[in-house]
Amino acid sequence: MKIRYSLITFNILLFLSIPSYAEQACVEKTVTPSTTPSERFTVNDNGTVLDSKTGLMWQVCDFGQSFDNQTKQCNSAALQLNWQQALSAGKNSDYAGFKDWHVPNVKELASILEHRCVEPAINLAVFTSAQSDNYWTSTTATSQVDHAWAYQFSDGKNNLKAKTSDIFLRLVRYAK
Repeated sequence: MKIRYSLITFNILLFLSIPSYAEQACVEKTVTPSTTPSERFTVNDNGTVLDSKTGLMWQVCDFGQSFDNQTKQCNSAALQLNWQQALSAGKNSDYAGFKDWHVPNVKELASILEHRCVEPAINLAVFTSAQSDNYWTSTTATSQVDHAWAYQFSDGKNNLKAKTSDIFLRLVRYAK
């Protein structure tokens, strides 16, 4: 009996020691239509993606990552910034040779949410790197000026975050 309990304890400890990685889950398109179908986007070789519906150009990768054109993947770790740092990062970015990047407003960021998916709630065929976490918007809360809107990409819901919070960022620009 003692060996049996030891074996059970060992298996439980082994299971708990293995890192668990959430995998994106999506409802079938036949049940819920895609809110961000891949056909709507053009992924460019410079690590940008053009949204034909909105006319917005996005970074394929999270801020702080680099895009590998050969593998079409994002390299290095994404950075988390407070709100003021995020605004400065957008203003000072020259990603892919463009100098007019900005932090998306709440409506712009909502436009890339994939509502039929969770963990993360984004089209991973287009945006190959996305955290199941909060992303900044430039939209300040009207009732709490020390807070700004963010979107939680684990489930696609918006929420208020203190501007001092360190949160992920994906920059956008108006394509011309």
